[in-house]
This record gives sequence, structure tokens and C-alpha cells, in this order.
Amino acid sequence: MLVATVGCTTDGGGEATATPTGAPTSTTAPAVADLPQIVAQLQPSVVTVRVGQGIGSGVVFRDGGLILTNEHVVGDQENVEVALADGTRIPARVVAADAVTDLAVLRAERTDLPPAPFRTELPSPGEPVLALGSPLGFLNSVTAGIVSGVGREIPGSASQGNALVDLIQTDAAISPGNSGGALVDFSGRVIGINDAYLPPQTGAVSIGFAIPAATALDIADDLLDDGRVTQPYLGVAVARLTSQIAQSLGAGTDRGVLVRDVDEDGPAAEAGIRPGDIITEVTGDRTETLEAFLGALRSVEPGQRISVTYLRDGETRRATVTPTTATR
Repeated sequence: MLVATVGCTTDGGGEATATPTGAPTSTTAPAVADLPQIVAQLQPSVVTVRVGQGIGSGVVFRDGGLILTNEHVVGDQENVEVALADGTRIPARVVAADAVTDLAVLRAERTDLPPAPFRTELPSPGEPVLALGSPLGFLNSVTAGIVSGVGREIPGSASQGNALVDLIQTDAAISPGNSGGALVDFSGRVIGINDAYLPPQTGAVSIGFAIPAATALDIADDLLDDGRVTQPYLGVAVARLTSQIAQSLGAGTDRGVLVRDVDEDGPAAEAGIRPGDIITEVTGDRTETLEAFLGALRSVEPGQRISVTYLRDGETRRATVTPTTATR
């Protein structure tokens, strides 16, 4: 499935492009007249990230000039430039980035940037939201919409190198250059980091996605701790289960992920899982797709004993696996 991450866009020159995820909590929407005030309060915390000719967005999340953005915005760059809401440009260093979660942390040379307030509870579908960023290089842009859904996954994203799972879906307009910008509620709190959208050629209309705030902050803590995101290691290489493969294995279903290979010294092998098995559940969560499997692992800590349900020769089996630590 075609999916577009939303930054960076190319700086085409000219004035317009001079600078490039708990329990739902209800919020009371303010009067429309309050929205300009909310935007004015947040804009100093939302920056434009310039990477060569590319443009993305970022959100100040902590004192000391620390900024969250997307990994695909900065790529393999070590240094970037950020533009503030008042047009000031300052250098920033890429502290660390993680391609799997598509998040990166920058440290600006100015340490007095105001952090945005974050809300770590997931929003409810139907809540009104604003998207702030620099789409197509239009600095300090704001679009409005609602939360269309939560816990979304984008089929096929894992094959592109990152697993876009457990996302907030919104119909607030998100375009190239919005990557790393803020999705905020009508109380002025950041509920997500804008990440991707489905382009028109897919038949989609106003379907965008953001990484929930709680997820983004957890990943940022990992990146600041040692520059890496700590992930559980099962010791399996998995692949998407097609109907043809399922039929050849006599699985009776194509809902699950195929175990393509197993580390013979890894936790899964120790628990009896073998190549050709089809994993259908992890910790009670159904893993009907590759993205759902990767999403289920996000909530698992290394050393935590977990239940894995799988099929072998059409028979349902269960194993207890204790993942070790894998770092990127």
C-alpha cells in the first residue's frame, strides 16, 4: 500500500519557502475565537527543520533546546538548521534518531526555546485537533480537523523500513513538510507528532497520521539516554503471510505472520518456535498483520515473560518466551 511520510519537502525558493499515542480523556472545545490564542501560544514551540534543500517540522519538548522530529526528516545528517516562528534561524545537532519508530531528537544551540505542553492520554475519536508545521515550506501553517481514529496501522509500512503502527488518524490536512510537526488538542496540548498521510492516488481524502505523544516521549527518553531505542529481541525473522504461503503450509488462514528464520540461540528457539510457524497472537493481542505484530512488541519489555500463540501444521500451539534486549 502506498503511504507518504510527510517531510521533507523541497525548498523551491521565494518568500513562501524561505524557511523550510492510555485511557481516552475528554476535552471541552473552546470557542472558535480562542483558537488564534492557542496557536499563538504554541507557535514558538513549533519549528521548521531545514536539511539541505529539504524542509520538515519539529516540536520543542524539553528545556535546553531539545526538539522532536521524524527520522525521515533528518536522515543521516548530523547537523541541521531550525527556523523559529519569528523567522530566526539557528543551528541544531541531531542527538540521535531511530528509523523503526521514525523519531529523532535535535538539540538547538539556543537553550531558551519554550517547550510545548504534551498530553500523554490518547484522544477520543471525534475530538477536534489542529496540525501545526511547515507544509510545502509554508512557515507557521495551521490546519484543523478531528481525530478520526486511534490505534491505526498503515499496511505495508514495515516493508519500507519503519513500522507505522498504533497511530492517531486525523482528517486535519497534512502535507509534505508537516513531518515532525505538532498535532494538538483544543486545550493547546500536543497529542501527537505528525508523521504520514495517504496520498490522493490511493483514493484517500484527508487521511493523515501522527505518532501518539506518549510513544514519542518514551522514544525520546531512550534516544537521550544512550542514543538508541531499546527493543525486545525474540530471535525471529518474520515475513508477511500471503494466501499462497498459507495454503502451501496448510495453515487454514492467512491471518498472522510467518516465521521465516529463527536464531538458534535466541529466546524463540528456546521456547520451541521454528521456521514455518505462523504467529497469531502476542501477549493476547492478535497479530494478523506484520504491522500488528510489531505493534504488539512495542509494549513488551526485555526480560518480560510473554505468551506467543502460533500455528504449526494447522495446529494451534502456545509458548512462553522471555525476550532479551536488542538495541539499534
